[in-house]
Amino acid sequence: MSNLDQIAKLSGFSKATISRVLNDYPHVSQTTRDKIMKIMKELDYVPNGNAISLSKGQTMQIGMCTEGINEVMLPFLNSFVETASQYGYQTIIYTSGGDAKKELQAFEDLRRKRVDALVISTCVNDQALLASYCKYGPIVAWQRMQVPEIASVAMDQYDGYTLGLEHVIGQGYTRIANAFGRPNSMNTLGRMEAYRDIMKKFDLPVNRNWSPTGITTIRQGEQLVRDLLMNRGDRPDAILCSNDLVAAGILSEARKQQLKVPDDLAIVGFDNTELAHSLGITSIDNPIAAQAQNALHLLLEKLNVTERAGEQKELQYSLVKRATT
Repeated sequence: MSNLDQIAKLSGFSKATISRVLNDYPHVSQTTRDKIMKIMKELDYVPNGNAISLSKGQTMQIGMCTEGINEVMLPFLNSFVETASQYGYQTIIYTSGGDAKKELQAFEDLRRKRVDALVISTCVNDQALLASYCKYGPIVAWQRMQVPEIASVAMDQYDGYTLGLEHVIGQGYTRIANAFGRPNSMNTLGRMEAYRDIMKKFDLPVNRNWSPTGITTIRQGEQLVRDLLMNRGDRPDAILCSNDLVAAGILSEARKQQLKVPDDLAIVGFDNTELAHSLGITSIDNPIAAQAQNALHLLLEKLNVTERAGEQKELQYSLVKRATT
């Protein structure tokens, strides 16, 4: 007698009803579900994962592709994994370390049906190449994408950066520097555009030496302060950062250089992480966890899990003022 036959005999329900409980289908009463689950527990019955995957036509696994795991992406990762688990999906993390060939392993797993879908946190391969894998399953990105085949839940950072710029200008700062992130990122390009537009709007000077790219870490933030102080007669009085890590590095080095923050130098971070809260850094609140939830719900729609998928949330940036401005 098979396990399902035994459960059916003890519970009094058909194998079809037991299968619906195993697959977490709707339209099964809670009383029925509880009785069947109780018998399964007594029998120490463990469903065959491969069999369930075959019956559903899904692996119930979603891949997440990223260059690496850092403090900035952790809120996205944690929120996505937690939300996916609520819908019965496991998340497999693929880290490329910037290696394009290694990154493609995730997309090959989608092609081979080892995962049902992919979410991109950051990618290094040509986006057109990655888009060619959409025929094997849904792909959604947190990173802003230039190819229409891959939907993105990213917010336009032009809007968030504008909030920071208008804030420091409103506080009376006029010599504004930037610690931009990856030079080819659409997020960085959006921030650069916001900087040009706002400086032009308020007729403020732009010093190209004050806006380096590729500044993403605490140590790079510290070094940037030292570089800016090399010409003490011509230095900024405010700086907007690619993230809160850079802002923390700038704050630390500014204090070592005996600069008064915010009197001598105002600092604005980005993402509004716990680090910004702990150090009292003014930051742009970026609703990262909610963007991860949007990504999961969008994938569920594409996987036709519409009966339980949540709706997309309308999100916006906000500025959190603290001691650095």
